[in-house]
Amino acid sequence: MATRYDPFQEIDRLFDQMLNADRAAATMPMDLYRAGDHYVLHVDLPGADPGTIDVNVEDRTLTIRAQRTGRAEQDVQWLAKERPSGTFARQLTVGRGLALDDISATYADGVLTLSIPVAEEAKPRRIEVQHGSETSQITSGADSGITSGADSSADVSA
Repeated sequence: MATRYDPFQEIDRLFDQMLNADRAAATMPMDLYRAGDHYVLHVDLPGADPGTIDVNVEDRTLTIRAQRTGRAEQDVQWLAKERPSGTFARQLTVGRGLALDDISATYADGVLTLSIPVAEEAKPRRIEVQHGSETSQITSGADSGITSGADSSADVSA
């Protein structure tokens, strides 16, 4: 069976490939996970000047910015120049129940690490259930044989 060649489909594929390559180069790859009572966010920022890294929180939006300057080599002929330069920014919407005033940040080996603690009021807690020492009985009509209370066995007679 012969397949038809669609030149527009090939152009669309090449255009999408080109756009996705640019988008991938301009983003900050990240990992996010929960470890006990805090979240850990690792953001790759290789080559970023540590003095330009800015992390701020406004309302429920966490914004990370960093500057990476390109090399301004004089009298060179570039054969390949794939490493992006400029200002990079990423915004994340954070959920409620986080202690946003207690976020800590470190930058080492090209990786920005944020530790975002869970707020005390959002941490799970066990609630103790109070129970009486008396067993109560529920009966209907004559003697239904159904009991309720501390005894886990029930006698049901017809």
